[in-house]
Amino acid sequence: MATERYNPRDAEPRWQQKWNEAKVFETDNADPREKYYVLEMFPYPSGRIHMGHVRNYAMGDVVARYKRARGFNVLHPMGWDAFGMPAENAAMERGVHPASWTYQNIDSMKSQLKAMGLSLDWSREFATCDVEYYQHQQHLFLDFLEKGLVYRKQSKVNWDPVDNTVLANEQVIDGRGWRSGALVEQRELTQWFFKITDFSQDLLDALDTLDQWPEKVRLMQKNWIGRSEGLMIRWEIVPQTAPAGETEVTVYTTRPDTLFGASFLAIAADHPLAKDAAASNPAIEAFCEECRRAGTSLAALETAEKKGMDTGIRVKHPLDSSWELPVYIANFVLMDYGTGAIFGCPSGDQRDLDFARKYGLPVVPVVMPKDGDATAFTIGDTAYDGDGVMINSRFLDGKPTDEAFSIVADHLAATMLGNVPQGERKVNFRLRDWGISRQRYWGCPIPVVHCDACGVVPVPKTDLPVKLPADVTFDQPGNPLDRHPTWRHVACPTCGNNARRETDTMDTFVDSSWYFTRFTAPWEGVPTDPAVANRWLPVDQYIGGIEHAILHLLYSRFFTRAMRETGHVDVKEPFKGLFTQGMVVHETYSRGSGMSRDWVAPADIRIEEIEGKRRAFLLEGGEEVSIGSIEKMSKSKKNVVDPDDIIASYGADTARFFVLSDSPPERDVIWSEAGVEGAHRFTQRLWRLISEASEALASISPNPAKDGDALSISQSAHKTLKAVQNDYDKLWFNKAVARIYELVNILSGPLAKVAAGEGDVAYCAAVRNAAEILVQLVAPMTPHLAEECWAALGNSEMLARTPWPVYDEALVVENDVVLPVQINGKKRAELTISKDADQNAVTQAVLKLDAVINAMNGQAPKKIIVVPQRIVNIVV
Repeated sequence: MATERYNPRDAEPRWQQKWNEAKVFETDNADPREKYYVLEMFPYPSGRIHMGHVRNYAMGDVVARYKRARGFNVLHPMGWDAFGMPAENAAMERGVHPASWTYQNIDSMKSQLKAMGLSLDWSREFATCDVEYYQHQQHLFLDFLEKGLVYRKQSKVNWDPVDNTVLANEQVIDGRGWRSGALVEQRELTQWFFKITDFSQDLLDALDTLDQWPEKVRLMQKNWIGRSEGLMIRWEIVPQTAPAGETEVTVYTTRPDTLFGASFLAIAADHPLAKDAAASNPAIEAFCEECRRAGTSLAALETAEKKGMDTGIRVKHPLDSSWELPVYIANFVLMDYGTGAIFGCPSGDQRDLDFARKYGLPVVPVVMPKDGDATAFTIGDTAYDGDGVMINSRFLDGKPTDEAFSIVADHLAATMLGNVPQGERKVNFRLRDWGISRQRYWGCPIPVVHCDACGVVPVPKTDLPVKLPADVTFDQPGNPLDRHPTWRHVACPTCGNNARRETDTMDTFVDSSWYFTRFTAPWEGVPTDPAVANRWLPVDQYIGGIEHAILHLLYSRFFTRAMRETGHVDVKEPFKGLFTQGMVVHETYSRGSGMSRDWVAPADIRIEEIEGKRRAFLLEGGEEVSIGSIEKMSKSKKNVVDPDDIIASYGADTARFFVLSDSPPERDVIWSEAGVEGAHRFTQRLWRLISEASEALASISPNPAKDGDALSISQSAHKTLKAVQNDYDKLWFNKAVARIYELVNILSGPLAKVAAGEGDVAYCAAVRNAAEILVQLVAPMTPHLAEECWAALGNSEMLARTPWPVYDEALVVENDVVLPVQINGKKRAELTISKDADQNAVTQAVLKLDAVINAMNGQAPKKIIVVPQRIVNIVV
């Protein structure tokens, strides 16, 4: 019979309303079933979702719907990472209050996410800028402070004198603020810190337990924590070159074995020796200032030209006091790392080699590969930084590097400089404490008061929340809290005298470091209900971008430990399983080139195939434009696709199905109109097949076939069910899609046959069983279409509340076996044959294999040995 096309504009809002009215996705903490917590990294409310959001949340939704069908009590919440500078920028540029801008954006994005049909528990929704949320964050701060996990100290910061705010190292580009373009100044400010370094070793060790995390993410975290075992070495300054009062320089190194290759020491521009040298030398002072203005991110240090200036200070080599080395100030040494001083071994470090070549310093090879020739081994343009055998190193020559390390460490530990050993073994971490102070308004206020008599006084918990004042102005740069006429003035909680509130607010990374815990009981009047949080945590499946692989995850891991120390939870790790999805990318289109390039949006062009070549033309005017590279979707290059346009044109299910089907989920997905149209055709085909057969199937009870004409149908359906179930368990969405396509192809004939009124009751029952399995398999990805098909088959219960199907073991048993075929002991081929095949059948089949015929080259076999269901050996 003829059927109407599937209309997502009708079906999708209708089913969303039904799910909402029935509260299908609201989670009951008292539900006794096994829990499953799936969470996507919550979004910043910028105002519009993008295709990256669609992919991220579609993945999480597949997991949530699948696990719910499998009988788990699923928690799948949503919230908003709502504090941050963009809202303040909007306030300055548009004359709106950050709160108004933020909540308006939340409303807009919430409606977009709801249009995707996500199975979210919206009853637990919150934004981190809600007073109800950040008051509990203030409570946690006070608990951490009481436990000694928070402290305040003077710290060097990058200060933007135009925006009047602290900048992270990564926000300093060529010495200028990333937003204002102003020359950045180095300032000493008193900042608040979380003592993440208290957990350095534990954070590192526990990575080995996170076996459901990508290995690359665990490695990134290990490198960031940066545990190293080395030696702290004290170098004596040559007295006649020493600044007044200075006698030595301390260097931490992980390669004391390379000491005989040292040719210089390098110190940071803020090292005390550098300051001493600069005090009497304007040229050194100018160079130090240049270093301070340069970018201090690791990326900037790696790529910047290596520069230095000789201080005139000399040090004695710790293994030979007659050997003097120069001390340079270098732009690649930071005071925040190690001791702010290094020794340079040019032959063993590329950075040191580049520096030495530039300033004409000696390059002495001291380590060569184990199989190297000491008489011929030299260093050219590339340093040798591996392990090996010591050369040109006096009493260390010929020894392996690890043995040389120990010899040097023991020697320097026994050598005294003054009354202290010259060397001391030390474990060091690259990880530094987390500075959370931010000089901005739109953030969580730090709940302390500054009193001239009492010092820093915590705000009593009974006085929380410390609310942000609503009546602020953004007519000038800087933190509005500093110039508010009344908010910062408060009585000291201890003595009652006039005092001042802290006007710094917390880093927004704090907001996102515990939100997953708050979701477990967001209605509580305290930060957590420990019993509930302990039941739900850790998050079973966390999904988000690789760009958050270091800081967000590391801070969340610290926060969970700190909350454990303060009694709010009893778990250490927040995320059991982690998945980092790829980006959504698109071709770029442009007119012109270079600085005059004009980017063109995909919606404004048409693609034509002309003489076998793809060409792009403007829809308006027909001008040809250039097709560029495939890149991450970005507003700057206009290669964005608006999810609203896709949903309006094709429906949410098509968008979901495409972003899940095109490539492995950890890789980038290339957006293409042809791919979207292909996904749309699939939804229409599935609807047509099911709806045309629905009348004939509606009165038939589903029952898989055990024999007869329909046996292969049931086998295909149940084998696909088993395979897709495994795919969903492993987040192999694209593999699941491929199997579903294959099953649709297999079932198209039987469904058409039933729709034509053919087939007996047993055949129809098997087809219905297979059709229901197909619909249930596709339901996590295209939930609205699946509900429509499910209802068309005559089911009264919503599919969202229907248990996952169970495959029949008898129908998924593989009847074939793959036998390796050896000729004279060497594997030459494989034979796929029925398990029940007798020896003669196996022998005949083996001799017909092309690979066997070619390998035997016309020779007759002397013997064929068949080990049943194991192997075939041919002797020629």
